[in-house]
Amino acid sequence: MRVRIVVPVFFVSIAASALAFSQNFAHRPNLPPGATEAVAAFDDQTNGFVAEQADHIVDAMQFNEHDSLTQGLGPLYNADSCGSCHFNPVAGGISEVTELRAGHIDRHGIFVDAPGGSLINSAALPGVPMPYVPEREFLRSFRTSLNILGDGYVEAIADETLEQIARSQSDRTRGRVSGQVIRVPLLEAPGQTRVGRFGWKNQHASLTSFSADAYVNEMGITTPLFPTERTSLGIDVSSFSQGSVPNNPGDDVDTFARFLRATKAPPRDLAAAITADAQQGAHVFEAIGCGVCHVSTIVTAPANTLINGGTLTVPEALGNKIIHPFGDFLLHDVGTGDGIVQNGGQETATKLRTAPLWGARMRNRLMHDGNSLTFENAIDRHRGEADDASDNFRRLSPRQKNALIVFLHSL
Repeated sequence: MRVRIVVPVFFVSIAASALAFSQNFAHRPNLPPGATEAVAAFDDQTNGFVAEQADHIVDAMQFNEHDSLTQGLGPLYNADSCGSCHFNPVAGGISEVTELRAGHIDRHGIFVDAPGGSLINSAALPGVPMPYVPEREFLRSFRTSLNILGDGYVEAIADETLEQIARSQSDRTRGRVSGQVIRVPLLEAPGQTRVGRFGWKNQHASLTSFSADAYVNEMGITTPLFPTERTSLGIDVSSFSQGSVPNNPGDDVDTFARFLRATKAPPRDLAAAITADAQQGAHVFEAIGCGVCHVSTIVTAPANTLINGGTLTVPEALGNKIIHPFGDFLLHDVGTGDGIVQNGGQETATKLRTAPLWGARMRNRLMHDGNSLTFENAIDRHRGEADDASDNFRRLSPRQKNALIVFLHSL
């Protein structure tokens, strides 16, 4: 099978950088025949996965709808709509909204969830005992709400492409950087797995699984894929729930997944990208090694490829598309891991998915916890597998640093 991927070359010094870069990514070696650019814009328009814009608008309205108690909201939840956490600058975008995770390490060195799960919900229906973080759950972390625009293209990336990225990283850096690939269950295809790519821990591999998980954990609404209500630190509070059980037959999950598949990718700020500083910054970005994990260009699987355990066929709108996520959708230990374990097993405790940088200019709180307020601080926090790139950044001249930051603000 031919792997469709473009991974930038790692350069040891700035002087070695000779990459050509332009606003339309003209330097694209080894692209498969017929590959075309994915559509990218903050305009709330369909990317073609949903043929009619009117239908996409209906799906967006469902995504943004505020659910009520009779629709199954709660008993515990974080928000009453998907759009409450994913809205900047359009529906599906990032936000400053965070969720709280907690757990502890037992005497055998194994991560253990807080009672009822590592997610600690921040809202509850009247009368429901609010969960809190018990003293023994000393591993605690906030996580920012992810950008999910363009995730239809991410879903359409072949497993083999992500696996090849990981191998390439290890080969080119002699093992210093090696993204971890994990296979996770597909809720819509029982018994089958796929390479994870969604969520801070790559805990999901499909947008159907991702949507169903968010519906029950973030909004407290059960579906056939997640029929059990969340507890309050292990205490059953299902009697507070209103409506049928499960609360939704799964129609909303299908709608959310369809909406996300039809969103356009986050676009570059082209006016900023063509400036001399931004173009120099692009060279610096590659030269110091940021592009090893923040991969600039990936190509999706061909149209008509079966994915998600055979439940979805990649359509023309998503197939053989060139995307520029500036991310590898792999797990890495860069020294900021929260210690939380989800689908990947204990070895993933200190690892997080590389944050895709497309749309980064729409964020002012960076890293998984939102604790970095500048790009420079975010880079400085990088350790572990990112030691080389971070050290290279610190050795840059003030002018080179400024160019890099200008480039990042153009993404």
